[in-house]
Amino acid sequence: MTRTDPRTPLVELSGVGKHYGRVRALDGVSLEVHAGEITCVLGDNGAGKSTLIKIIAGLHGHDGGTLALDGEETRLTSPRDALDRGIATVHQDLAVVPLMPVWRNFFLGSEPRKGIVPFRRMDVDHMRRTTRTELLRMGIDLRDVDQPIGTLSGGERQCVAIARAVHFGAKVLVLDEPTAALGVKQSGVVLRYVSAAREQGLGVVLITHNPHHAYLVGDRFVLLKRGTMVGNHRRDGITLEELTRQMAGGNELDDLRHELQRRQGNGGEGEPPRPTGTRP
Repeated sequence: MTRTDPRTPLVELSGVGKHYGRVRALDGVSLEVHAGEITCVLGDNGAGKSTLIKIIAGLHGHDGGTLALDGEETRLTSPRDALDRGIATVHQDLAVVPLMPVWRNFFLGSEPRKGIVPFRRMDVDHMRRTTRTELLRMGIDLRDVDQPIGTLSGGERQCVAIARAVHFGAKVLVLDEPTAALGVKQSGVVLRYVSAAREQGLGVVLITHNPHHAYLVGDRFVLLKRGTMVGNHRRDGITLEELTRQMAGGNELDDLRHELQRRQGNGGEGEPPRPTGTRP
């Protein structure tokens, strides 16, 4: 991905849609990803977040709207095509080999080699040294890069994946629910390194269902519901309370609150009948 104008989004989706037969997975979704910014995509299960990831990562093509990279309209044909254009996606399962050491997972699929044919072999010293250096550059100080990556915490594994993407030249980093299965402390660790990726100049897409995590680091917020975009905000245009309210259902939640208050004010009148054979 060659930069032309720093004000041009690294990735821009305009009215993007995706259908699977008669099922509408995405419809009219727009977002921008700028260098040095974090764009958060929020939504509950079934909101369309996974489909959006697959389009940006090159797994699925869009069938409506446009996708532009650095201002040039294009269509990604595969994950390798996306990676070659500078888009790295860190999926929730991380695609690591638990019993292999950290340095081997860091270079998995891109191992440098040394020597001449037929004696070429992996340059293990270079991989160990580079892994340690790149992790330290992101502020990750592992005790030993020879330890199996499966012995690291979930947060540490996420951070290794982020550092790997930065090292291999990613311009856009897509993170699929990186804190979903983590506790409070480990989530904080991951968010710190997400912020570090932004400081390295990357454009970050953070997929999450947690508005508190999004608001800690986000610069832009896109809210999805049932495949459609129900909100698109800059950080200075929305508060955490309003972001949480919209994420929780917004007007639908207000309608439910009013209905419950009405029932309480009527002394329970209008309650649904109890099933027969049950005690009051």
